[in-house]
Parts: sequence; structure tokens; C-alpha cells
Amino acid sequence: MDQVSPILGPVVALVAWSLVMMLWMYAVRFPAMKRKGISLKGRVGSKTGSLEGVVEDQVNWKAHNYNHLMEQPTLFYAVALALALMDRGDGINLWLAWAYVAFRIAHSLVQATVNVVRWRFILFVGASLALIGLTVHAGAVLIRTL
Repeated sequence: MDQVSPILGPVVALVAWSLVMMLWMYAVRFPAMKRKGISLKGRVGSKTGSLEGVVEDQVNWKAHNYNHLMEQPTLFYAVALALALMDRGDGINLWLAWAYVAFRIAHSLVQATVNVVRWRFILFVGASLALIGLTVHAGAVLIRTL
């Protein structure tokens, strides 16, 4: 492979950010569990929200955000990879992809620190608009090939 589609840069960046959030989640969650006397030794699985109301909200915010990074961004990965395969991973699509990643990182930082819903919503809408743009562009390429 001689050339890599530029749109793969934002894809890898968002994966890397998701891993940063995972590490941040564990870095605050394990000490919080220890403070509350919760041990992993001999513990069986439970549902996602089992620490709600047990550990501090600020600790759970990181976990909530990590879960969010496993939701809508999967659509981003799919459309970005589709654009890369269609050789449309540059120009405006590249800008939209980086905008999506920037909005998601900003959303993560807001949710994980101050968690102001209004700010999160504005950032979510920005990311969603970038995702819509990428999807429309990918769809237009497919329609032209029909």
C-alpha cells in the first residue's frame, strides 16, 4: 500500500482518544471503589450502572463518557472508512472528520469534568452535524455510481 487515505488520521485519533478516556476511567474508578470498600476479588459481573450512587458522580462521568465513545462514533468509523475506500477521504471530508473528532474530544472533556448538559448538547450537535455531512457526501458518491 503506497498511499493511505488522509481520513484515517481522524479515525486513529478518535480511537486513541477513546483509549485515553478508558485509562482515565480506570484511574479514577479503581481508587473510588477502594475508598468505598469494593473489591474486585471474587466479584462476579454486574450490569453497567451498578456503581451509580455508590461512587461519586464525578467518577461515574468518565465511565459514562467512555460508553458514549462506543456509541455514535461507531457510525463515524463506518462512514470514514467508506469514504477512504471510495477515495474520498480528503478535502471537505477530511475537515469534517477532524471537526467530528474535535467535537467528541471537547464533549469528553466537558462530560468528564464539569458535566454541564447544555455544553455537552451543543458539542454533541456539532459532532452530529459533521457526521451528517460525512454521511451525505458518502451517499452522494454512491448515488452517482448508480
